[in-house]
Parts: sequence; structure tokens; C-alpha cells
Amino acid sequence: MATPENISQKTLLLNEARPEAGVAAVLDDPLEWPNFSQQSSAGSAEWDSHMVIEGMHCAACAYTVERALQSVPGVLGADVNGVTGRASVRWSSHRTRPSEWVAAVNSAGYGALPASGVDAYANRVRAQRLALWRWLVAGFCMMQVMMYAAPAYVANPADMTPDIVHLLRWASWVLTLPVMLFSCTPFFENAWRDVRRRQISMDLPVSLGIVIMFIVSSIATFWPQGWWAEEVYFDSITMFVFFLLTGRWLETRLRNKTAGALDDLMRRLPESVERQTAPGTFERVSVKRIRPDDILRVLPGEAFPADGEVIEGQTLADEALLTGESRSVDKGLHASVIAGTHNLLSAVLIRARKVGQETRYAEIVALMEKAAVDKPRLAMLADRIAKPFLLFVLFAAFAALLYWWPTDPARGLMAAVAVLVVTCPCALSLATPAAMLASAGALARRGILVRRLQGLEMMASIDTAVFDKTGTLTNDRMKVSAVRMRQGWRREDVLQLAAMIGRHSLHPVARALAEAAPEAAAQRKVVNIGKVEEISGQGLQAETSLGRIRLGSARFCSMESPLAAGMQVHMADETGWLATFELDEDIRADAAAGIAQLMRSGITAEILSGDRKAAVERVAAELGIERIAADNTPQDKLAHIQRLQQGGRKVAMVGDGLNDGPVLAGAEVSIAVGQAAPLAQSQSDFVILGAQLTAVSQLLSQARRTMKIVRQNLIWAAAYNAICIPLAVTGWINAWMAGLGMALSSLLVIMNAARLAKIAEAQAQD
Repeated sequence: MATPENISQKTLLLNEARPEAGVAAVLDDPLEWPNFSQQSSAGSAEWDSHMVIEGMHCAACAYTVERALQSVPGVLGADVNGVTGRASVRWSSHRTRPSEWVAAVNSAGYGALPASGVDAYANRVRAQRLALWRWLVAGFCMMQVMMYAAPAYVANPADMTPDIVHLLRWASWVLTLPVMLFSCTPFFENAWRDVRRRQISMDLPVSLGIVIMFIVSSIATFWPQGWWAEEVYFDSITMFVFFLLTGRWLETRLRNKTAGALDDLMRRLPESVERQTAPGTFERVSVKRIRPDDILRVLPGEAFPADGEVIEGQTLADEALLTGESRSVDKGLHASVIAGTHNLLSAVLIRARKVGQETRYAEIVALMEKAAVDKPRLAMLADRIAKPFLLFVLFAAFAALLYWWPTDPARGLMAAVAVLVVTCPCALSLATPAAMLASAGALARRGILVRRLQGLEMMASIDTAVFDKTGTLTNDRMKVSAVRMRQGWRREDVLQLAAMIGRHSLHPVARALAEAAPEAAAQRKVVNIGKVEEISGQGLQAETSLGRIRLGSARFCSMESPLAAGMQVHMADETGWLATFELDEDIRADAAAGIAQLMRSGITAEILSGDRKAAVERVAAELGIERIAADNTPQDKLAHIQRLQQGGRKVAMVGDGLNDGPVLAGAEVSIAVGQAAPLAQSQSDFVILGAQLTAVSQLLSQARRTMKIVRQNLIWAAAYNAICIPLAVTGWINAWMAGLGMALSSLLVIMNAARLAKIAEAQAQD
């Protein structure tokens, strides 16, 4: 095993040998690791890093990068998603450093940058601009070459003299050179990398087809009296390259749009913020330098850089992308703000509470980064057949050449090139992940995070939704449902008195009483409150202008305990009973609508709770749910889910809280709602940030649409290859047709997948 000293020496040598020495030094700085990595646990040597991989174009590329990463000692695992261009690398800091496995990616012919870095976004923009220039050059040259090639197609044999034919061929050759030397550079570089590393990707057969056509056409141009002087294919070359670059450029744009929600999140934090200094002035510092309890000034239009509370000013905040709340939220004195949300109205001062990796923003980004490298089962199957498929392409091209060569060498050559070009495993590899990532991006913009893409496939097939009650169907607070009071007192007066006493406690019941006082009654005092003492497990005792008042249990208030189905809190003064407050759980406002939508979709709804049966029955009756299971331990809940599964049911579990961990893991689909405990989130396939229960039915509808699009994509990809390969072998498809078909096959899959994002956005506006 390598020691830290050896690792440092290796890293130093690596940095000296490569021009990216400064980048390697930054990557190997442990202080930088939290910016693009998460530690598996406090003090652990295992890290999970997220990188952006540059230069990938197909499933075989993703496989190559994975293999390069896994070959580095100290890398415990690697997952690469060819659609998003992102990689997740699990590694041990005792055995390796980031620069070492980044160097392995570079050696494989690809680039790697931290996913959270600004450089990754800037490099992607530069790469898109360069790709656009390559496309423009290919398009301009194609039009000119087609102009010179047109006379050969329309003229009779006697209409042009040999010197004119030769001149037009020379002009076409000159105009094809920029395409070969500039526009085709990515294909040739990747193909040469494949040859050196004895591997194969889609660029190898494409480059072979281009080079073969160019060499044959050049021979015919330079040696007009030779054995191969009848045909030149400069028009086919330029047209093919133009079509292929068009497809890849549009495909890249659509991919970026598909996975755009993650990139939006990654760029939500500002690079700098104004921090208050000791004299009271403000200085602009990097967001990485802020610490808890720092006082920050956030200007209108800026994003909040940390979780905290407003200590001066009032504004509106846009929390849509992080909480699912589409409306602007008022932020006054002592209001909580979330890192990554935007200040819309006016400048405010906030006190930072959580910064960096401790913020809710960082947790959300971590969840989405994991989803960005996740591979659905169908996508992994397509990836596994990509390499054998490409080997089959090379064999089929060679067979077509051998078949036609004895009778028609020109047709045999064109058939071989067409087979190399037209067959495309990219469409098959993109069919599933493109659709699922489009849905994941659309759902993220509506406050639903997809942690595992495989969950979308499972969600589309569920027939039963099981809900936890407390914290899921109900809010995490209680409400006063009824009040009885001594004769001579008014309802608002006893509520105000109870609220004034209840504000001295953090107990949920006391908070419910504090929130129940009418606003009109809050404007006046019914009594003066003095010392308030909280007696654990019993209630509150206050010294008031009316004497000693107790608020709590019946025994604490010296009363007989009444028989009641719900929870009761009593208040008494020195003469005896004063009031009784009945409390119920506060059912979420959209719970009934969410359950009704699921039932209309053919889903059976159940409540599975550890609470007492009477409380569960009350919630079920109000929501129209017939099937319940109460008084369940976490083990009982898991057993209940397993019984449903044994009966042929496919179950989605919707829960919140630590005791939901086992049952969330046991269900086919798990959904964590709202401020779910970290354990519940770690076991869940989806996280609904804003706690809207109507989002569950929206998720179901989107999952069903996703699988419909996936099936359409798979059918199209399979049918395209099944039809085009025989046509290419028999010579019915020439090079430019093959290039157009290859570009359209992948583009059609991506465009079909992009419909999912448009459908979701249209529904969100309704």
C-alpha cells in the first residue's frame, strides 16, 4: 500500500511532468476536496467525488473512462453517465489523490474537471463554441463542393472536357481540406486514441469511412488516368461531416437542456458576498471564506450564500428551485433564508447559520449529483452491447467490401463506408437515460429530486401507495380544534391567555396554543404575565395579575382525567377549572387532493402508522382512505410492506422520519417528503422538497410518460439499425445518406426525450 509520503512524491512528479501542474496542486489540496466531494463519514478516508468528463460521445466512451478510473490503485469504484457527461469516483485518500485518477482520464484521451467548479462550465461553453465553428466550416465547404459536383450529376458525358472535370475535382479537393483538417479533428483524435489503446468507440468506424473516401477521391484527383479514376466522393465527405456535426451539436444542446436543472443548481451560489467587518463596514469576500455567525449583506438579485436568518430589512425570496414553492416568499425579521435562493426585492442583512457542505443547498446538490451518474437497468444493458455492436459493424463493412469487390469495386467501397457510418449504437444507448434525465430535470424544477433514475421505471409500474401519517399526511405541528371555557369568559380571551403562557415553551402543544390566538385578541392583553415555570411532563405554571394559572394535563390542573379520543390540554386558576383545549393533528392542506388524484390514476392508497388507531382512523376518514394499519413498530411496517409484495402488489412508500428508513428501503419505490430525516433521504428514490402531496401523483404521471417515451426510443433505435444495415450492405445507401441517417437517429431519440421536459413545464403552468 502506498504511504502518504509516496503519494506526495508521485503527485509532485506528475505535476512537474504535465503542464496542468497548477490544476493538480489544487485538486490534491484537502481543503479543496469538499468543493467537489463528499466524505463517506466524519474522519473517514473514503471520498465520493463528482467530475465533468469532456470529449465523450457514446456509451463506449463512458465505458472507456470507467475502465481508466477503475485501473487506478485507490479508486474504489467509478460510474460514468454518457448522457450527462458526469462521473462519480469513490476513492481512498490513504492510497491515491485526485490528480492521479484525473491523469488516468487524460491518458485515456478525455478531460476531467470538478463538477462544482466554474471552470467546468466555462470549458463546456468554449467547447460548444468550437463545435459551432467546426459545423460552420463544414457547412460552408459542403455548399461550395456541392456546387462544383453538380455539373457531374446533370451534364451529359460529352458536355464537359476532361480538363474541366479535373479542375472541378481539384477545387473540390482544396475545399475538402479544411473539413478534414479542422471539422473532422474530434473524430480523428478519438479514433487515434482508440487505436493506441486497443479499444473501440463510435468515432473509429466514422473516421475509417471518412479517411477511406478521402484517400480514394484524392487518388482519382491526382492520378486521373489510374485504375480508380471514375469516382470522387468529396461531396459525400463534406455532406456526411456536416450532417454528423449538425446532429452532435444539436444533441449536445438538447443534452444540456435535459440535465440543465443540475447545472442551474450548481451555479446558484454567488462567487462573492459582502461581509460585515468589526468596524461595521462591509467587504466583499469569496463565499468559501464565510463562516457561521458572519453578518452578510445580500443585495437584490443576488442569491443567499448560506442558510441563515434575516436580522435587518425585509424582502421577497424566490425559493422555487430548492423547495418547489413557485410563489415569492416574504422574508422579514428573523425569517429563515436558504442558500441558493434569490433575493428579489431589497437589500437585507442575514446572520449565517450553516455554510458550505452543511447547508440544505449542498444536500440537494449532492442528491442530484448522484442521480446524474446513475444508470437505469435498461441503459446498462444498452451500454453492454455497444462494444460488441461496433465490432459487428467493422465485420459487416469488411464483408460488404469483399462481396462487391469482384464485380463492382466502387459500389463495394461505398457499401463498406455506408455500413461504417449508418450503423449507430448511440441511439440505443441514449434511448433510456435521455428520457429519464429529461424527466429528472423537469421534476427538479418542480421541487421533486430524483435520486435514482431506476426509480422512474419502478414508479411507472406501482399499484399501491402506502403513506406514513405523522409528518407526511399531517404537518409536524398540532392545531386547536375545539375550546370549552368557564362561564363568563370568551373564547378569544382564554386562547389569548393560553397563548401568552404557551410562548414560554418549545413543546409542540404549547406552540399550537401560541399560534391559535386570534390576531384581534393579540392586540390587547387580558392579563399581565409574570414568572413562567415549565414543569417537565406536566405543563406550565405562570404568576399573573389574576393569580397563579396552570396550563397542562388534567392531573397538573387538579382535575379528573376526562375520557376523550383526542388530546386535551387544560387551564386552571386558583379557583379551579378555567378552560379545556382539544387538539388534533394538522392535516396537510393538499393531502386530500393528492390522495384523490392517485386514486383516479388507479392507485390503492393506505396509511401505515405507528400512532394509535383512533388518530389514524380520523385522518383516514378525512382523506377518504379505507385501508389503514396502526400501532406499528418499524419492523411491523416492513413486514406489512412485504406482505403486500407477496400478494403481488408493487408498492411506493411515502414517508418522513428516522423510523421510516427500513420500510423505505423495502418498498419498490421510496419517496421522502419535506424535511425528511437524512436516513430517510438516504433510503429514498425521490425527495419532495416542498412537502406537497400532490407532487406524488405528478411524479406518477411523469414516470408513466417517461417509460412510454423510453419504449418509443428503444423501438425506433432497434428498427433503424434493423432496416439500415441491410440497405447499406446491399449498396442502397451511399455515404451522405448514411451520415444523415446516423445524425438523425440519435437526434430523434434526444428530441423525443426532450418532450418530457416540455410536457412537465406546460402542466406546471396550468
